[in-house]
Amino acid sequence: MTIFRPLTIGLGLLALWQAVVWVSGAPPYILPAPGEVMRAVLARADTLALHAGVTLAEIALGLVFGTLLGMAAAISLAAAPRLRLWLFPVLVISQALPVFALAPILVLWLGYGLASKVAMAALIIFFPVTAAFYDGLRRTDPLWLDVARSHGLSPLAQLWRVRLPAALPSLASGLRVATSVAPIGAIVGEWVGASAGLGYFMLHANGRMQIDVMFAALLVLAVLAISLYFAVDRGLKWALPWVAGEGFTHDLRSLGE
Repeated sequence: MTIFRPLTIGLGLLALWQAVVWVSGAPPYILPAPGEVMRAVLARADTLALHAGVTLAEIALGLVFGTLLGMAAAISLAAAPRLRLWLFPVLVISQALPVFALAPILVLWLGYGLASKVAMAALIIFFPVTAAFYDGLRRTDPLWLDVARSHGLSPLAQLWRVRLPAALPSLASGLRVATSVAPIGAIVGEWVGASAGLGYFMLHANGRMQIDVMFAALLVLAVLAISLYFAVDRGLKWALPWVAGEGFTHDLRSLGE
């Protein structure tokens, strides 16, 4: 059943795609049929795999760095109320600037290689992780904090032993959102300037009017992004068993031991 549902959805989307092609009568250079795109995928499988590997590395590294920066910022906001008065406006201002507008600057500073794409992905990931994790840290159940104070835990110990574990489900939600948007940063960075990656490959295919090849790269990117999302989601469910209703409340009993 786990495989049947996504397989059914995928086949349904392909059928809808084919129906749109038939009904609209769109020429192949506007909207190629799924069969043409699949033939392009098979014909360019080696090249697509090479560029997909580059894009996956950019997304994965961006996810790691963006998550670490977001967690550090959220913990800083929760641990130092005075710092929050200065840091939070900076975070808001950073999101007011369109990340896409920063892509040419990052390419200029970091070059056409991996670094600028990782930085783009990390910037997009950073704020969802920070916002979700900080929200979880400041919404810790007061009863749990009372239990921690009754055992003589300092504010810092409360943060690390109570507030942070309690906020991990919120962090998981932020990571799921971050994983779903992470490919945007990598692809935009590749469009601005790159020598490899699916975004770079799509631009070159578009310039040569190889629309079926461009759609093939887009299809591979979609499969890559969906697979990454479900991998992260499965990993979070494995790593956070108390999200299902057990684990953390029991752990509070060990605070005074």
